[in-house]
Order: sequence, then structure tokens, then C-alpha cells
Amino acid sequence: MKHYLIAGLGGVLAGALFTTQIAGPLVAQEADKNASIYEQLELFGNVFERVRSDYVEAPDDKKLIEAAINGMLTSLDPHSSFLSANDYEEMQTQTRGSFGGLGIEVSQEDGLVKVVSPIDDTPAAEAGVRSGDFITHVDGEPLMGLTLDEAVDMMRGPVGSDITITILREGENEPFDITITRDTIKLTVVKTRIEGHAIVLRVSTFNDETYDTLKAELEKSVQEVGGIDKVTGFVLDLRNNPGGLLNQAISVSDAFLDAGEIVSTRGRKPEESERWNAEEGDLAQGKPMVVLINGGSASASEIVTGALKDHRRAIVVGEKTFGKGSVQTVMPVTSDSAIRLTTARYYTPSGRSIQSLGIQPDIIVAQPKRPVDENENEEGPRTQSNFGRSEADLRGALNNDSISEEERKQIEEEAAEVEATAKLREEDYQLAYAVDVLKGLAAVNFTAGQVSADATPAMTGEGAAIPDEGAASE
Repeated sequence: MKHYLIAGLGGVLAGALFTTQIAGPLVAQEADKNASIYEQLELFGNVFERVRSDYVEAPDDKKLIEAAINGMLTSLDPHSSFLSANDYEEMQTQTRGSFGGLGIEVSQEDGLVKVVSPIDDTPAAEAGVRSGDFITHVDGEPLMGLTLDEAVDMMRGPVGSDITITILREGENEPFDITITRDTIKLTVVKTRIEGHAIVLRVSTFNDETYDTLKAELEKSVQEVGGIDKVTGFVLDLRNNPGGLLNQAISVSDAFLDAGEIVSTRGRKPEESERWNAEEGDLAQGKPMVVLINGGSASASEIVTGALKDHRRAIVVGEKTFGKGSVQTVMPVTSDSAIRLTTARYYTPSGRSIQSLGIQPDIIVAQPKRPVDENENEEGPRTQSNFGRSEADLRGALNNDSISEEERKQIEEEAAEVEATAKLREEDYQLAYAVDVLKGLAAVNFTAGQVSADATPAMTGEGAAIPDEGAASE
């Protein structure tokens, strides 16, 4: 016993000595680190005082400090920033669905302002601004070297005033100018249209109104078609949707899922991880779904796309998404200002982060550029005779007397739907493709839930997180 006690005691003493020897340098390192921080803060104070006393004009102290804070935050990533009183108020207004401006969502890439997407039915969209465009100048003033917030400030102005932006676009040899009249942006968050028996749900953004509007518009369209049994399927059009509120993306995903994970977020600390799961209830009642995406689909749009794709609830058609896989939390720091800080990355149900990668569609369908028809002139396009012939065109062909008038009417209606989709290709090729996919799924009587359990995405260890409610938004 004594031997073991001594050995034990000796071990404790050795451990204590070892810990003391290690802890000493660690404490010293921490002290040195704190001292270094205080030195840097003292440096900031010295520079601040030098600017106040020696700058050619008396600066505004508040603006100086806010600019310093914003510089600190924007050095972290493109989405973190300081929200002054005006910016904070404007952000809150935007999430409620009405604000003044051009109607574009922008980011910064290599020092240039890049258009993530123009918002539907806004001055920018109507003027021809496209996703992927770079804005190099505003009213002749270069944006290079400015922060994103500074560039956005240059684009702001009174409603009704004109602004000229210089655009650099892939495929164009030279930059060109677009003049836009600023207006009050009233977002139509969800628009619906019926193509044959397919219901198209166009979601332009994720704000406070998105889920409720989507639900109401979907139910209204189902009634117009004649009931859910008449619906071949749904197209969820998320093209050029720059994102928005995380909770709305979760609600929209949940609207079409009966169970399973929707999204998880993981921050710096494990205990800050969160996970959201779907509750029973599918607004589409198991009907086939297609999600339309492109390079302007970002953030919240990618959450919805990832959830529906990973659970095989929808076929994803279009082009690769933007790839914004981070979540920003807006944190008030005074009574009227806040910071927007990147606090987590989000992961699709399969445990994948799409940060900087985007989501690849199941079927890649690019929106073709409309070719210039050399046969078009001032009198309009020339028509060519159709020399195609069928049995019905042959002289003396037998009549088909085996079908009833009702059957003949149904055939004519089906033919009219096919022709309408063919015409839709000229207007919107990607949407026409999505409608054709739904017709194919309806032809084989596809319904959600037919996929075997083995096909459900397996949760990896890194995909698991603690469920919780969060207030994060972008």
C-alpha cells in the first residue's frame, strides 16, 4: 500500500510540478497577448487623436468611429458590417417588404460590386440589369476601392431621381451605361401562374410575408385549376432570389416536407449549433415538384433548394446557385444601431456546406440567349411553309370514328397544352423545361414518398446539431 501510495503521491507531485511548469508560460503568454491587444487599442486611440487634431478639416467624431467599426467588420467577410441608424432602419423596412432604391441585391468580389440578382418588377430589372453584372461606376464615379456599404450609399437617392450605372458584363466587349430612375420598391414576394395543369410559384425574396403569401397563392391556384387532383405538379421558381430571412426559408421548406431535417447551422462553439426539422403536412399533397434555380439564387433560396433536393422531394433544374452558405445575425449595439455579423455556416440535410460552392441542379438547363433572326425585317419575320404531312392530309384517308366527341375534345385540349408549352420556350426556356419535367413525372404517377427509405439522405456526424429556434437572418 505504501509503495502504491508513494508511487501515487510521487505521481501527483510530479504532475503538480509539470502543470506548474507548463502553466507558468501559458499565463505569461496570455498576459503578453492581452498586453499586445492593449497596445493596439492604444495605437488606435493615438491615430484617432492625431486625425482629430491634424486633419485638414475638422472631422465628425461619430463618423470616424463608425467607419473604424465598419472597417473592422468588413475585413472579416463580405457580409459582416456596421449598421448605422439609417442602415438599421432601412434593413428592418426591407424585411417588411417595401423600401426605396433600384431593386438589386449586390455583393463584392475582388473589389468590384457584383449584382447577385435584380429583384422582380423593380427599376433595375426593367432596365435590364442581370445577375452576374459588375457595377464599375455610379454617375461616372468609380466604385473601385470603396467598401460595399460606401458603394451602396452612392446608389441611394431620392425616389424619382435618375442614376447612371456603368455595367461590365461577361460576353460584352466594352462596359456600357444604364440609366435607372429610383423608385419605391414594393416587393411582390410570390407570383403564381398556371401552365396547363402545372402551378408555377415564383418566389422573389424571403421576408416576413413570404410563407403566408405562398400558402395563400398556392391554395388559390389549386382552386382555379379545379382541385388538387387536376394538378400535375408545382414549379417553385427561385431564380434570382437573393435570399432573406432564415425562418422564412425554413417555413417554405417545411411547407413541402412531411419529416426530416431542413437545415442545420454550426457556429464557432459546438453549443451554438442548431437544427430545424420539418413537421407533418405538405401543401403540395405529394404532387411532383421542380425547383428552378440559377446563379442569382442565394442564401435562403439555397436552403430551400438543398432541403428539397436532399430529401428527393423535388427535381432541381437550371444553373448552379450563388454559393452563400453563411448566416448573419443582426445584433443591436445601441438603441438605434446594430452590427450584422457572420455567426454560422449552414448545412443541407445531407451535411454538406455549399459555402462558395453553390448547389448543382439535377438537370442543367441554361437560359439560351435569344438569337438574332436574320430573316427579321421591318415587315416582321418571314414565315416558311410547313411541308410536313400526316395521314390526315392524304386524299381519301379513312376517318377515325372510334372516338367520342368527349375523347376528341380531350385530345384537342392536350394538344393545346403541348403547343402552349412549346410557345413558352420562346418566352422562358427554363420554365418550359420544368413544366415538361412535371408532365413526365405525372405520366408515371409519381408522388412524394415513393422513394425508398434507403434513398433518404443519411445524416453524417457533422450534420447533427441541437435543435433550437434562432433569430439569424442575412
